[in-house]
Amino acid sequence: MELNEGCTRTVPTAVDSPTGTNAAGSEALFLEDELGDGFAELQVLPIESINRRPECPRCSRPQKVCLCPFLPVHPLSVSTCLYIVQHPAEESRVLRTVPLLAACLPQDKCKVFVGRRFTEDRYPELAAVCRSPGTLILYPGSEADNLEDTSSLTSVYPSSIIIIDGTWSQAKDIFYKNSIFRLPKQVQLKTTLSSQYVIRTQPTNTCLSTLECAAVALAIMEKNDGIQEIILRPLQALCSFQIQHGAQVHHSKEHLLKNGLYDKPMPKNKRKLKKMELLVNNVKI
Repeated sequence: MELNEGCTRTVPTAVDSPTGTNAAGSEALFLEDELGDGFAELQVLPIESINRRPECPRCSRPQKVCLCPFLPVHPLSVSTCLYIVQHPAEESRVLRTVPLLAACLPQDKCKVFVGRRFTEDRYPELAAVCRSPGTLILYPGSEADNLEDTSSLTSVYPSSIIIIDGTWSQAKDIFYKNSIFRLPKQVQLKTTLSSQYVIRTQPTNTCLSTLECAAVALAIMEKNDGIQEIILRPLQALCSFQIQHGAQVHHSKEHLLKNGLYDKPMPKNKRKLKKMELLVNNVKI
């Protein structure tokens, strides 16, 4: 059990027991008698330190499974700048895609901001970007326009796109609890592309990973379909490697529900249960 900072923990003493010795003390004496000198020898054994495997400085993967051969030789030349707003939990994921995305682009064209709450005081650069008329935020919803239409019809050519990196619930939390993300024009991708990030479960067949969203968005903004193919290449290699070494292909929750393959208990929460029903009936959620 964790103790809150500033709290004290009371240790029972002999007077806590009617017999003059407490249960914890008796148990400790019993263990000491049973283990004898062997217990003392275990206490002085050196603790083995855990060394992390050396990582590739470019793709952030362990050097033995480096994906640099699948990255472009030189960073892609693009005019659009990506601002990735990343939930802190994504930093600790082993198979995250943002490092691969960043490795495909120049450093000044892919910037990552990690956090849950983003205010103008703490993130002045991000706030300034949100206020710029040339900024879009990629987040689906009823108020979001098609990115492809926006990029061709707007009078101010978009120069920056904000993408939220996290699970769907984490992304929703970040979007709705940070007012600065309501400043840019909201856009979404209208695509039939199925996610190739098959080692993680997606809610629906057309839900894409952060890297895939960025690849499609940049291809639209730069009017260059080759960009999408180049950025997806390391993701395809990552998934292929993981599957070859025992990882399972993860179908979307939508696919599992429609085909009777969903093997987890159905949620008792009515709101979550309703979402599952909408998935089965092809209703956008």
